[in-house]
Amino acid sequence: MENKKNKTTRREFGDLKYGSLKKGGKQQYQREAITNDALEPEENGIHGEYENGAVIGRNAVRELLKTERAVDKLLVQRGERTGSIVVLVAQAIERGIPVIETEKAKLDAIAGYAPHQGVIAFAAEKEYCTVEEILQIAKDRNEDPLIVICDGITDPYNLGAIIRCAECCGAHGLIIPKRRAAGLTPLVTKASAGAVEHLAITKVANIASTVEALKKQGVWTFAAEAGGSSVYKTDLKGPCALILGSEGNGVSQIVQKTCDAVVSIPMYGKVNSFNVSTAAAILLAEAARQHHPTN
Repeated sequence: MENKKNKTTRREFGDLKYGSLKKGGKQQYQREAITNDALEPEENGIHGEYENGAVIGRNAVRELLKTERAVDKLLVQRGERTGSIVVLVAQAIERGIPVIETEKAKLDAIAGYAPHQGVIAFAAEKEYCTVEEILQIAKDRNEDPLIVICDGITDPYNLGAIIRCAECCGAHGLIIPKRRAAGLTPLVTKASAGAVEHLAITKVANIASTVEALKKQGVWTFAAEAGGSSVYKTDLKGPCALILGSEGNGVSQIVQKTCDAVVSIPMYGKVNSFNVSTAAAILLAEAARQHHPTN
């Protein structure tokens, strides 16, 4: 579409087309009806094809758009939108990403009925890195490695929260097992509030073998379990890895035996344990404090 004064770049937006144009130094959007035939063919079968590549929620989508990852399209809820969604749509249009307006029920189904805040992006699955690449990240930062290992975390909300804690505390990477544990699903991405975009993550076949390999690289390994030394009295400086166990069984016995030491969080109440993601926040905050003593 073109007029005498300017050109309008139009992108698909469900049964609407939105065009951005400059007027008075501000970006505005032009809207006109289009038929369903103009929608991209993936629209009608989007749930099955893209379920595992969904990035859910405003914070997560905002962080995704900051990266260089390819984004297939952005789904936004049909109806009035204000605030940050308008900004996300503008950013998507600027990058040439198709924006499609759809019904809330479809967004609910794609998100697994987790809160999506009216927006879901579809991107290529995050590429897993290797343990060696995590160690290289620490070397490139001129820092001692700080690694988080999840030994059988099955709840996607817990895994997402742990990823968020790890990234906030400056961890260089996170390791998860290939089987019997949560992977990088849309719920995990949502729970991480976008932190998954900034943290190196690797999947390994065997946690115990990975711990042994890290020890050979000079990394001290600490299992977080009851009955260990107080984390506040434990020297976590230098290369270290913190191992967090599953919600029901904790760190497996074989992994505990492989680790250099067991650390615990002192408890003062009647309940004898923290949720694993809460424990991760406490442990990582203490490790970060020791790794960055001048801050």
